[in-house]
Amino acid sequence: MRNIKEIKNLKGKKVLVRVDFNVPIKDGKVEDSFRIQKALPTITFLSKKGAKVILITHLGKGGDTLLPVSRALNKFIKAKFVPEIVGVNTDKVVSNMKNGDVILLENLRNDKGEQGKDKIFAINLAKLADIYINEAFPVSHREDTSIVLLPKILPAYAGLQMENEVKNLSKTLKSPKHPFLFILGGAKFSTKMPLIKKYLKLADYIFIGGALLNDFIKAKGFEVGQSLIDENNYGIDKIIKNKKLIIPDYVIVRNTDGVMIEKTIADIYKDDTILDVGNESIKLLESIIKKSKLILWNGPLGKYEDGGAEATKSVLKIIAKSKAESILGGGDTVELIDELKLGKKFSFISTGGGATLDFLANGTLPGIKALK
Repeated sequence: MRNIKEIKNLKGKKVLVRVDFNVPIKDGKVEDSFRIQKALPTITFLSKKGAKVILITHLGKGGDTLLPVSRALNKFIKAKFVPEIVGVNTDKVVSNMKNGDVILLENLRNDKGEQGKDKIFAINLAKLADIYINEAFPVSHREDTSIVLLPKILPAYAGLQMENEVKNLSKTLKSPKHPFLFILGGAKFSTKMPLIKKYLKLADYIFIGGALLNDFIKAKGFEVGQSLIDENNYGIDKIIKNKKLIIPDYVIVRNTDGVMIEKTIADIYKDDTILDVGNESIKLLESIIKKSKLILWNGPLGKYEDGGAEATKSVLKIIAKSKAESILGGGDTVELIDELKLGKKFSFISTGGGATLDFLANGTLPGIKALK
């Protein structure tokens, strides 16, 4: 990919920057500004070079305003909010921009053309600028207009965070350090199974947690009670005996009395609900972490929103103290990292969720391909 540092003269150039400010909002306020902060180096770089920076992003499924996002962004840099995407008002604001100015246009998904790969919508957006930059790794697995069509119309470059994402995640794909530990949690078995199969060839250990663990426990012939499982068969039986797979023998369950207790997977009752990985299994994982040179982690180990966050927190603290190179991703995991104030203790934290999984599985994304 071409990156923004290759652009020889940015002064006075209008630069359309596709960021991903699809952040959680509650009561009109942004709850987590992680993605906003990760885009700041690119925005600041362009502004200081004298570019006229036009930020575009989506929020939710459409219908929501970016006004709360604009307020959060302005805590870090000065950026004018334009309450429309394309039109007479936007044209006027862009024409009045001075070198170094930053503006944020309204929610892209408020226009049906964004998710419809609409060429007319792409052309109207492209008319606003001279250069396009993709700084939206978390949505680059989508074939949206602003991701795959704009780079075909304007000279296109990767932002600084986009470049960091590809560089760091690629470390787990090409000649990774060994011992290499992959910790995989969360749910959505359909998106995780291709990763498990791929990393059984690349990693030395794969530790299974989250709702994925329930499916493995069931596949081993044990009771999973009321726990969340995926009814589809993704071929677990073909890999379950692989010695690289670490399936925890101890879990935290909530029983019929609402009490959370640690049990072996052989002692789970029909009325139990598995919420987290047990302490004894965390001790085993700790011993592997201590000897690992590379750790890749995606997804929480437990149902953290329902009291199952302790294993994830414990393992985050263990990795933070380790000497291993650590690459972490997944929105829920990042939220807990922020809560524990451990962000600076890891080698790299990905901004992506589904995009991270897709990149790890395929080695590229539609948004990356479009930049080449």
